[in-house]
Amino acid sequence: MSHDSPTRRDLMKPLQLLGLAFGAALFAGVVTLLSMGFFQQRTGDEAQRAVVTALVIAGISFIAVLLIVSLLLLAVDPAQVTKQIDRPVLFDDESEKPEPGEDPDAAASTDPKA
Repeated sequence: MSHDSPTRRDLMKPLQLLGLAFGAALFAGVVTLLSMGFFQQRTGDEAQRAVVTALVIAGISFIAVLLIVSLLLLAVDPAQVTKQIDRPVLFDDESEKPEPGEDPDAAASTDPKA
């Protein structure tokens, strides 16, 4: 049985990103409604104010999440979009590690920038 690793393109589908932003906006709106007491016995004016505030908070959070995620996607190297992910993303590259038996300080001392 083969294990197909997802590509970066598969991980960054626009509909999923919109769904994430919508979910965050929905959560923020419901929390705002709950915190303003919308589901308790309130007058019509207080309920209307809670709904308007919740819609504003939901809209702001939708735009903020969408903007933040899209800016984070710009940090991805376009050459790596089709590259398979076979290791944890936050680990260092294998090529940067010193060979066994090689002194890591020796590589740093030959660096002309130092």
